[in-house]
Amino acid sequence: MQLEIRYAPARLVERQGQEASRIVSQEGAALKLFQSHRASLVDYARTITGNESAAEDVVQDAWLRFRNACNAVTLREPLHYLYRIVRNLAVDENRRTALEVSRCPVDVEAITHSIASDAPSPEDIAIARNELRLVRAALGELPERTRIAVEMHRFGGHTLAQIAGSLGISVGLAHTLVADGIKHCHYRRKRSK
Repeated sequence: MQLEIRYAPARLVERQGQEASRIVSQEGAALKLFQSHRASLVDYARTITGNESAAEDVVQDAWLRFRNACNAVTLREPLHYLYRIVRNLAVDENRRTALEVSRCPVDVEAITHSIASDAPSPEDIAIARNELRLVRAALGELPERTRIAVEMHRFGGHTLAQIAGSLGISVGLAHTLVADGIKHCHYRRKRSK
């Protein structure tokens, strides 16, 4: 396989270099124009969209389109062209927003504020405190060995074998103590409601 290397004529390379420098200078001039009028462009877009963030987005999109247009052709009135781009994009944004609202007339912000958070409500906290108070009172009514067995099992996460070993009783008796203690707590809780 043989590679064929072709060299471009000097005039073509020179013309391409001039074209590249023309594009760079046009883009620099376009950037200066955009930066000097950016604040007024955002204000203009805001009057059309009625929304600050939408206006910022419109102006950013306008810059991208304006830059591409400046690289493609020479514009006679670049500032007017830039304002026209902003106007068209802002109108399009309004149409898109109106279409979204007509398709989904629900206020998204209202929904997001109404979504339940992970934090318990004050009512849930009050109910939980009341339940805890009832369980503590019920545990206080139990015989000491039963209370210790329930606390070790429910609050300490100990197995019945560990409870039996700690209290010096059989596993079956540990099971009975835990079951009786839990049954008593449920009974006292239901009776107080």
